Amino acid sequence: MMSNYRTIKTTDLSFEWVISQMQCFPSYEGEKDFVVYVHWRRNATFEEYVADVYGCQTYSQKEGDTYIPYADLTFDIVCGWLEESLDVPALDINLAKQIEDLVNPPIITLPLPWEPVPVPPIEENAII
Repeated sequence: MMSNYRTIKTTDLSFEWVISQMQCFPSYEGEKDFVVYVHWRRNATFEEYVADVYGCQTYSQKEGDTYIPYADLTFDIVCGWLEESLDVPALDINLAKQIEDLVNPPIITLPLPWEPVPVPPIEENAII
């Protein structure tokens, strides 16, 4: 490992949910506009680095669940569904690894060693 390698932990990141779309059955078991798909994105930010993961989560009515009318759904309610049904710690570890790879690229492109290194031109009016 390089001496200036920076390890990124989930606690170093800022996370954000983005709900891009919800798809519904117009009618389901007597309920109107029942959400069956939530299209989501989880963003992570560290300094100037950003990573994200996208998914689509499926939902169905389970016995004992309370139906919430579509018009009454809030961002926080839907994010709560995601946090209950997804492995959020695993998502966050994945995002931390993505950002760690941005901070410490695992593969880099170097100039060919047999090619001369280009010298930038000197401007005529430059003060030396």
